[in-house]
Amino acid sequence: MTNFVYLASQSPRRRQLLEQLGVRYELLLPDAAEDAEALEVVLKNEAPATYVKRVTGLKLDAALARLKDRKLKPAPILCSDTTVALGRTIYGKPEDEKDARRMLAELSGATHRVLTAVAVQSGRRRFEALSTSRVSFEAMTAAQIRAYVATGEPMGKAGAYAVQGKVAMHMTAINGSYSGIMGLPLHETACLLRAAGLKI
Repeated sequence: MTNFVYLASQSPRRRQLLEQLGVRYELLLPDAAEDAEALEVVLKNEAPATYVKRVTGLKLDAALARLKDRKLKPAPILCSDTTVALGRTIYGKPEDEKDARRMLAELSGATHRVLTAVAVQSGRRRFEALSTSRVSFEAMTAAQIRAYVATGEPMGKAGAYAVQGKVAMHMTAINGSYSGIMGLPLHETACLLRAAGLKI
């Protein structure tokens, strides 16, 4: 029985959340030659839940290939992906500040979903879970949106915001998993890791 997992994620928040669980991990990150962003392309008419589960599966497949190529010691591999959805519209990471302002303007005054898929591969077995939460924003002014985007916090984050950051002053309600909104739902993750043979 292994006592650590490979974390195939570049997100510092996912590392922090795994540490919160007391799980030992080693990073299994893409090589410079890998186009990790290409895995996140949305297919035509793809539903948000289908999208986030598919992308997580692709990331896990890529991580498995990496493990094999690098001839690393076998251990469970953990992958996760988060997306923000308003209706069937998927909000990924903003391309630039203008894109971040557009996303936040569309999410302003509305309740959206945050979907985080988690997958763990242990040997030939794959364990998967999906966490769905709801977040409500107050109606934000253009000046408030500009000020938040200027902090740089929205860049690299689905839906152009970080729940644990300054945007919290504009949130009126959260329903679901706070850690899931951050990027790794701890309840679901702990269940999957136990199923994969880890002692938590």
